[in-house]
Amino acid sequence: MKIYPSVVENIARNAALFPEKTALADSRKSYTYGELWNLILFLYQRLRDLNVTKGSCVVIECTQNADYMACEFAIQLAGGIFVPLEKNASADRTLEIIKDTEAVLYMGKSPAEGCPASVGFTTIDALVSQFDTRGADSLPAEAAAPSFPEGENVAEILFSTGTTGKSKGIVLTHTNDTALAENVICGVSMKPDNVELVPMPLSHSHGLRRTYANLVNGSSVVFADGVTLLKKVFNLMDTYRVTAMDLSPSMLSIIFKLSKDRLGDYAHVLDYIQLGSAPLPEEDKVHLSRILPRTRLYNFYGSTEAGCSCLLDFNSMSGKPGCIGKPARNARFIVVDKDRREIKSSKDNPGFLASSGPINMKGYFKAPQLTDEVTGGGSPYIYTKDLGYIDEEGYIYMLGRKDDVINYGGIKIAPEEIESIAVKYGPVSDCACVPVDDPLTGQAPKLFISLEEGASYDQKDFKNYLAGALDASKQPKYIEITDSIPRTFNGKIKRNLLIEKDRQP
Repeated sequence: MKIYPSVVENIARNAALFPEKTALADSRKSYTYGELWNLILFLYQRLRDLNVTKGSCVVIECTQNADYMACEFAIQLAGGIFVPLEKNASADRTLEIIKDTEAVLYMGKSPAEGCPASVGFTTIDALVSQFDTRGADSLPAEAAAPSFPEGENVAEILFSTGTTGKSKGIVLTHTNDTALAENVICGVSMKPDNVELVPMPLSHSHGLRRTYANLVNGSSVVFADGVTLLKKVFNLMDTYRVTAMDLSPSMLSIIFKLSKDRLGDYAHVLDYIQLGSAPLPEEDKVHLSRILPRTRLYNFYGSTEAGCSCLLDFNSMSGKPGCIGKPARNARFIVVDKDRREIKSSKDNPGFLASSGPINMKGYFKAPQLTDEVTGGGSPYIYTKDLGYIDEEGYIYMLGRKDDVINYGGIKIAPEEIESIAVKYGPVSDCACVPVDDPLTGQAPKLFISLEEGASYDQKDFKNYLAGALDASKQPKYIEITDSIPRTFNGKIKRNLLIEKDRQP
């Protein structure tokens, strides 16, 4: 069995190889690999003083910067378990996770109300400011040679609300993290001097895994706090000479809306862009390929449970709608029927996608029954509800989630097909398509739209626009204006909330 050194061990190695190379940067500061490793060692000593030991959980509120990531690796170096929490999480959610994980320490902006007295508290700034004052010279001699965590030790627990609102804790090991990093490194053909902009939240798997990949590779990561402050994003790209980007489809849509084709100005420096966390509309694929014709454009498929498992460079593989590529280095895919028996799949005989490999999670936190439901009770595979098939060349196609695909009188419609067209209509700021009951066809597509503030909207004109851009069989039967489209942190539509809204009298 292959041994995967932890991400923090890779950082230590890179600090020895090229200490002056930039490792992490944000809008306030940057760290070379040498500086980052010294900071991690310093924080590791302080965390041990705060009772962080092997197997103890530390809940830490995301600040979306280099200091936050240094704290993660210090927690793991001390043998602790990193439990990230999204920015401005509710007091109830914060307290629930602290209690559920029996955390020994909470790191946030302020103490959590109602937190057990046994749980310590500090802030990231309070810890890092001590290092800024005292520096690496304050490190004790024994800090120079700490023991690194073993591969099968738990590295982190990532809590995700998903699209159902239920909180699940995904338990991941150091092997998972490094194997996932390897998938990204090999998948995008990452160069040693890569400088990647990561605006995705560092409290969730997508942004974390791209950061891990660059640090394992010995590359540089630049953090942005989302993309809505676009001038700051482009300033960071210019300052650090960014050569790669990591985006969600919703972030790409924001960039297009706020800056039109400004990304095209970076065509000569952008080696690649990787996108993931939600399906990428075909229209956006085409548009991005047009303004960045020589940039590799990767669409990653995966989940928190088994992420970065399949990818496609859609700038070199046009003409394959619905294709998510081929398995990444540390992943294997099969297609199964409803009873989870492997089948020979095809476009006319799709099934459910399942994947295996060292990237697969250890399990759900304190939820063995739920773990068994997803893994089949000890199977090496993680089974999904994603409908798809594998063609004769080994390319994988995803038709959509079983619960999302609309069966319109026998015609299968992926809601993203309609959404990708509807959102291009000027007055529409966001949209979502869901299946609703229909007495004639069984199901029919219903489109919810939210409008740009102050926009002039004419429904007849909108329907004419859809009629000219979509097949007749894919026209939404119902259209409803709503104040906003419910989404998760990374842009996934909470379709269940819209379906429930439609069913309300």
